Amino acid sequence: MSGTTSVNRRTLFRWGAGAGLAVVAAPLLAACGDGGTAAKAEANSAKLLPTTTVRSIGVNADLPGTAAGVPNAFLKYPANPARATKGTPLKGAKKITAVTETFAPLPPERGKNAAWREVEKLLGAQVDFTAVPADDYPAKFSTMVAGDQLPDIFMYPETGGVDNKGAFLTAKCADLTPHLSGDKVKDYPNLAAVPEYAWQDAIYAGKLYGIPIARSGSGGAGFYRADLFKKAGVTSLDQIDSVERLVELAKDLTDAKKKEYFFTGGSLNLLAMSAGAQHYWKHDHKTGEWTYQLEDEAYRHAVETAAELYKAGCFYPGTVQMSGAQKAQYTGLFMNGKAAYVYDGMPSYLTTSTGYVDAMAAIDASFDVRPMVPVGKDAVVWTDNVSLQNCHLTKADDKRVKELLRLADFAASPFGSAEYTLINYGVEGTDHQRDKRGTPVLTKQGAQDVTVPWSKLASATPAFFSATHPDAARYVHEAYTKLIPKMIEDPTLAYTAPTWDSKGLGSLYSIHLDGVKDLITGRKPLSSYDALVKKWRNAGGDKCRTEFEQASRQSSSHQSSGKGKK
Repeated sequence: MSGTTSVNRRTLFRWGAGAGLAVVAAPLLAACGDGGTAAKAEANSAKLLPTTTVRSIGVNADLPGTAAGVPNAFLKYPANPARATKGTPLKGAKKITAVTETFAPLPPERGKNAAWREVEKLLGAQVDFTAVPADDYPAKFSTMVAGDQLPDIFMYPETGGVDNKGAFLTAKCADLTPHLSGDKVKDYPNLAAVPEYAWQDAIYAGKLYGIPIARSGSGGAGFYRADLFKKAGVTSLDQIDSVERLVELAKDLTDAKKKEYFFTGGSLNLLAMSAGAQHYWKHDHKTGEWTYQLEDEAYRHAVETAAELYKAGCFYPGTVQMSGAQKAQYTGLFMNGKAAYVYDGMPSYLTTSTGYVDAMAAIDASFDVRPMVPVGKDAVVWTDNVSLQNCHLTKADDKRVKELLRLADFAASPFGSAEYTLINYGVEGTDHQRDKRGTPVLTKQGAQDVTVPWSKLASATPAFFSATHPDAARYVHEAYTKLIPKMIEDPTLAYTAPTWDSKGLGSLYSIHLDGVKDLITGRKPLSSYDALVKKWRNAGGDKCRTEFEQASRQSSSHQSSGKGKK
């Protein structure tokens, strides 16, 4: 059993990695079925990816997306939801078992759940769904693996898992390559609409194993108070044309005597992207060299800038030191008007009731919260939110695998479809009623019924909609029209490096994050930056680099010999 806990990039978003990381996750299990075979560095072949297409079922967006990846936005809910699947996709199939995590309260059982029964009626088969609270899911997954009791379809945990994922998938999970790679995915049109970037993370051990729970590529750059920016003379983010101008604005909007601060929590991700810093790794395709974020001069400059802002008092006291587990505290300070900016992932913006838009409107209607974007001529956007996780199918014959893929295709039905409406709003009349704008509004019963986490089996193509604040959907769409064109490559999606998979976003990232927080807050002098880099390298960073370089060299060698992996 490995002594290292794996923490993935999606979990960092949920915990708020911009502020810190201090978590305890489930330990990794020894991979089963491989006789102890060590994980190896390898390229994840792009040839395995499905051929993705734009999906149209006749539900037109108010603000259309783009082929480059800007999602659709809807200002009103579609009045007449259209079907996104045909007939009863699972007619004749035997009972299916499914297990995933959930962030919602546990749903009522089938007999007391009209929405669950209606989903099964539309599918034509029974689905025994076990929803597990997210905090308990790693332990549940470990129990299922250890007892060889995996269900037909399951979500891989966000933390923990097995220490040799490739071997586990090979031994226990269905290879989806023959079913989904290339044009084969056309048999599942909703899955075919999932963006290509999300599928890249579903390749392991030279095969396509996962069904991604897709996100929108970038998690954005946090949120800002447009009403406060306006008071400082900034009516458009385009006016902030450099990192230096951002620093000036932060100082202008900080008044410690009035307990007014620019930042609560972290600033580094915004500053780093604005400075043009790379994400975790950069791969020079010409030289074959891999460079880590801490070794990037633009990132170092961002750390120095954050230290300057900290010295100037621009952070709400104590929040830079907060860990990701304290995210509710520093985001709560922003929601309650104590700061002008907070770093958090875009998925938390439009969430009904608890998201930034609804929660802040309930506190003070004058709060005008909008998505931030990196600023300045050198700005880049990190590809840091491609998927929440992947779902996997337990090994079975082709007929059963196709049935399970039809279930996933149903779960991936696009926004505004009849299936999406049923999954998210339940049965009209029982679980929801339409308001005067035509928006489905959950009843008390509906709020319970729709907590079955069908969306954790596969995800609809990302789309933006706010039931309460239509302009908020417009703001997100506008932000993504700026974010998507500036997204930079994440080379780790194309290669597997065992040490990075086990330590990169766990113990190594703790060294990284704790170190930069010491530099920003002055606990250590900026002159000790090089010592931090050396500590990270010696703790396993250089081993990660070696594995990535090995995998990329092998890929280049195969390409030149006509056996191209990518």
